[in-house]
Amino acid sequence: MPRVLRIINRFNLGGPTYNVAYLSSYLSPEFETYLLGGEKDETEDSSLFITQSLGLSPVIIPEMKRKISLMDDYRAYKKICAIIREFKPDIVHTHASKAGTIGRLAAHRCGVPVIIHTFHGHVFHSYFGKLSTLFYKTIERYLAGISTKIVAISKKQKQELSQVHKIAPEDKFTVIPLGFDLARFLENTEQKRKDFRHQFGLNDEVLVFGIIGRLVPIKNHRMFLSAISHLQSSGAKNFKAVVVGDGELKEELVAYAQSLGLSVSTAEAPNKEATVVFTGWMKDADRALAGMDVVCLTSFNEGTPVSLIEAQAAGRPIVSTRVGGIEDVVQEGITALLCASDDTEAFASHLGQLVGNPVKIHEMSGKGVDFVNSRFTYTRLVEDTRRLYLQCLEDNSPA
Repeated sequence: MPRVLRIINRFNLGGPTYNVAYLSSYLSPEFETYLLGGEKDETEDSSLFITQSLGLSPVIIPEMKRKISLMDDYRAYKKICAIIREFKPDIVHTHASKAGTIGRLAAHRCGVPVIIHTFHGHVFHSYFGKLSTLFYKTIERYLAGISTKIVAISKKQKQELSQVHKIAPEDKFTVIPLGFDLARFLENTEQKRKDFRHQFGLNDEVLVFGIIGRLVPIKNHRMFLSAISHLQSSGAKNFKAVVVGDGELKEELVAYAQSLGLSVSTAEAPNKEATVVFTGWMKDADRALAGMDVVCLTSFNEGTPVSLIEAQAAGRPIVSTRVGGIEDVVQEGITALLCASDDTEAFASHLGQLVGNPVKIHEMSGKGVDFVNSRFTYTRLVEDTRRLYLQCLEDNSPA
């Protein structure tokens, strides 16, 4: 039985944990998997409930943190080397940047036959300045050279990584889209909607625009709040905005919303009359989506945004920026209205098209369900990865 050491950045709430959990659980018994990852940041919520629900007990390496630390990163590297020497994996598969750096270096040092890395996103634009970006590109080009195969999670991402950023030649990449258990997003939706709206003081008639994600600069929540302010100023009625998530910008975004003249509700200062509701972290995305009418995303950069896959699985129309792999996970003009990441007026206009327009919302709502269920199920993810593993093992077996 081939052995796989699977390494993830950290067990924070998000798509990567779902994917490593599905792969670790459902590739068994054909592959024996050892799952490990870093410590979540203090501003993030834990995703270990996902692994626990599948009967997995991952190993946590506290030194492998979100922030760069030469001392902690070296200690994490040494621990992974020790695990490799004891477990003797046939494959090391890393997920996301920090795990990809430390894990691949350790796997190469220990002579692991097959080294695979999945880009769940990248930091090559909208994160850092030119010098820092060049530094990270240089590291990734070296790591690509010691990798057997690199997994891109969308065709768009593969094109960016291979042709735009020149991380590796195209033949080094394979495209394996993310996969999820999407059935829960259409189960018991009426009760979930009622529960969500009751919790946050939203009556059933109000149109709710929701946005889900970490409250960090790359997610560009200011654009969402500015667009909501535009709607309010234009005289639009009977709508509210819900911000699901938490992070380093929480207080700043609350203050920004208030500076725009928007009334705000938070867990610390609840206000049932507020236009904008900050909910904090929510583990049950299916309940949150059931309570929303339209799902928004305003990021400057994205790999494959999980919230938009889940939104379509829940039958919700989307208003989003047109960045990264978003065009690969929605149908523009059919399930989603898209605009540039610096065009707040266009974003607000798209929101305005849906206020008081239940017919358009209904038309867009149902068309995403079949679309995502044909492309983003965990069963397809597992089978695609299984084929990749077997091919890599065959290609690297002794003649």
